[in-house]
Amino acid sequence: MSGTDAGVLIAGAGIAGLTTALSLHAAGVECVVVDKARELTTAGVGINLLPHAVRELTELGFGDELAALGVPTAEMIHYDRFGNQVWSEPRGASAGYQWPQYSIHRGELQLMLLRAVTERLGVDAVRTGVALSHFADTGEEVRVHLLDRRTGELGSWHGDALIGADGLHSVVRAQLHPGEGPPIGSGIRMWRGTAIRRPFLNGRTMIMAGCNTVAKFVAYPISPTVDGLVTINWVAEVRRPDEGFAADWTARGRLDDVLPHFADWQFDWLDVPELIRGADSILEYPMVDRDPLAYWGTGRVTLAGDAAHPMYPIGSNGGSQAILDARVLAYHLATALDTPTALADYERARRKTVNAIVLANRELGPERILRTVAQRAPNGFARIEDVLSEQELAAIGDAYRSTSTSDASTLNTRASWTVPALDAKTAAPT
Repeated sequence: MSGTDAGVLIAGAGIAGLTTALSLHAAGVECVVVDKARELTTAGVGINLLPHAVRELTELGFGDELAALGVPTAEMIHYDRFGNQVWSEPRGASAGYQWPQYSIHRGELQLMLLRAVTERLGVDAVRTGVALSHFADTGEEVRVHLLDRRTGELGSWHGDALIGADGLHSVVRAQLHPGEGPPIGSGIRMWRGTAIRRPFLNGRTMIMAGCNTVAKFVAYPISPTVDGLVTINWVAEVRRPDEGFAADWTARGRLDDVLPHFADWQFDWLDVPELIRGADSILEYPMVDRDPLAYWGTGRVTLAGDAAHPMYPIGSNGGSQAILDARVLAYHLATALDTPTALADYERARRKTVNAIVLANRELGPERILRTVAQRAPNGFARIEDVLSEQELAAIGDAYRSTSTSDASTLNTRASWTVPALDAKTAAPT
């Protein structure tokens, strides 16, 4: 890549970057995506797409594909570490949203987006093995210096805007906010894996058992049922010091490190140790985030997704917020009078809202109440009403709502972020 190029450069071909490319294309804005990985793979585990993200992907034309690939989550249930039910809540369409909540394999989701970018924008729209080195905003354009990791050649790109969608270890963020330091640990280690098993409970349930004061286990299906079997995603969380453990999402974990914490977690409806042993591979990384930023960018440069707001996976909302970033960003780039105004309007619409979610997630959602259950009923219970008051049970739902952005009525009635076919510089949705 060299010379003067039109449009927008997106650094990062993850969920944020690819959805941004598709949203810009749909809004009539030229763009290209670069990613330092030499090859984009379908590796990874499960992810949840909340209704506000599913709405945006549906408006981009992915409704049928999501329905074919994912599982429309119907409910979320909390249990103690003995499998006794603490609290439950309907999810997605069952909670009154016009759009489902989907549990889906992250790799399948990324492949779906990548395939669409290639089909809609062209085979050269995503360029892999290209690492962003640094950039300069001249006021009239952005000049980006790039390294071809295959050949070692240096190149450049000149254009209207640079979007840093390059993840937790963002190069764009590092230049905008030098000296920030490494991600901030929570003291919680996570192991993740998938296993093909028979469905549990109603087949569309997300479960969380225990509390991460000591150990917590999350499981949910991420594929349609085939021959009576589904792919089940699981997450095991254990409080453990983070010192010396890098935040590398591809780091391999060991069965012997995670299994002892859950060796006797056998419920009537799920054998946790058997599910852990069923994983072909295990990923291990710390639960980390970064402090919310006072600004995402300046002039013709901004951030999106994890580069802008990495968060704990408490409300299943990291990927969903990245998708919202992409849609709002594309709307403003297509409708504002100039690029710096567009990026400022995008940040104004998103930053405070998402920063609040990052901080709410640091409270670890309903963990305070779940710790109370473990303290009051260390050997289990017969009736949760004997352990928690109505107010304490209601606080669990309140904790989750603080990590989202829209209740059902708000989302169902909100104006679309899709740019009108004949742009009349319309007011942004609220």
